[in-house]
Amino acid sequence: MNTTYDVVAAVAQALSQRIGEARYNLWFAGKTKFVRNDDHLAVGVPNLFLQDWLQKTFGADVRSAAGDVLGSDTAIRFVIDAELFQAARERENQSAAGSRQSAVVSQPVSASQRPARQRRWRQLDDFVVGPCNRVAHASALGLVETPNECPIPLVLHGAVGTGKTHLLEGICAGLSRRHAEWRVLFLTAEDFTNRFVQAMHKHQLNAFRRQFRDCDALLVDDVGFLAKKQATQEEFLHTLDALQTDQRPVVLTTDCHPRLADHFLPELTDRLVGGAVWSLTTPEHATRRALLRAKATRAGGIPEPVLDFLSEHLTGNVREIEGAVHSVIHLAKATARPIDLDLAHEALGDLLRHSIRLVTLDDIDRVVCDVLGMSRDLLFSKKRQWIYSYPRMLAMYLARKHTSAAYSEVGKHFGNRNHSTVVAGEKRVRQWLADKITLQLGKRIMPVADIIEQIERKLES
Repeated sequence: MNTTYDVVAAVAQALSQRIGEARYNLWFAGKTKFVRNDDHLAVGVPNLFLQDWLQKTFGADVRSAAGDVLGSDTAIRFVIDAELFQAARERENQSAAGSRQSAVVSQPVSASQRPARQRRWRQLDDFVVGPCNRVAHASALGLVETPNECPIPLVLHGAVGTGKTHLLEGICAGLSRRHAEWRVLFLTAEDFTNRFVQAMHKHQLNAFRRQFRDCDALLVDDVGFLAKKQATQEEFLHTLDALQTDQRPVVLTTDCHPRLADHFLPELTDRLVGGAVWSLTTPEHATRRALLRAKATRAGGIPEPVLDFLSEHLTGNVREIEGAVHSVIHLAKATARPIDLDLAHEALGDLLRHSIRLVTLDDIDRVVCDVLGMSRDLLFSKKRQWIYSYPRMLAMYLARKHTSAAYSEVGKHFGNRNHSTVVAGEKRVRQWLADKITLQLGKRIMPVADIIEQIERKLES
């Protein structure tokens, strides 16, 4: 081992054995450069952010690996390498195609995120827009075009598979293209929590806070993960305050309106609703049709009659629709058959059967009581005060919407009320929705539309 090359290779091998090949390939291979000098070993990196991360996360491992090869008194220095810096900048400038790695500049990611690093960012241009998501999509476009004028934070909420993460990725890719110099952080709330806990255990909270509070834009997926984690919520709250003070964009996704989220600190809930909160709902027929056409076109095409059939019978979320397209096309290729209605029935038999889920009147009152935090006895009470009648009207409206029960059947179920009572209740709720009003229903004080969304999501689960 007489040459510098041999020494550097030996240090790299010792480090790989110490931290594991997967972690070495992720953080060092192709991203760093070991240079042996007279009095120290230099670890070249492309930027300050990676320098800080590697030094704090792997500094002790690098020193130990170098000590094994060069002796325990070998000094280690992490430095910015000009060639690596230039190469990283050129890659960023060529990132218009929107890969995940270029959008999140030098950001450490969790093990669960690593497979996603290899796939392309989903773009806002690829997002299929319909009544179920139009406002949320428009807000995402507006943030990319004028980030300094957006409300902070922007919160996108909806059930699984409605497109929240797609919009979040599109925002991240758009900001990274328009502002190549920005440090845009994209991560899950789980990853934020894990890093916070690790920073506390290692007494590195100052570095953790600099990482998030000094970024140019913060995008966090699934903030509902923070529920019941009081210390993490408090830290996240301070992070939001710091970014809001500097007017730096913050975009968050969650599965329900912040006012409906259980186990959030009141202060955090207030911050979340203090920006802009927009919902995404399960796609209706027209949007399902557009989604099917878009995904079928990218996958090779599906005849119009089959698309009509699928859009009529598939009532699930975007992922279910995408899976249906893949199943149909895969079966056609595997059997060398043309795509027609018979093949679609064969490919999607189980899915189509399970998509027809019957909602009963008992389901309605059970879920309404669960979401509103009230007992079934109160919902069926003969009392006419608004605290009883408003939730009952809501339950009757949902019963008419989601079951095939006649007005008389609904009235009988909800306390032997007559036909006209159910008609009046349904009409009242429709007016609430049209006027976009906020009411107290049970223990919830929220826009009626958001409460209905929460109930319908539980009915679908």
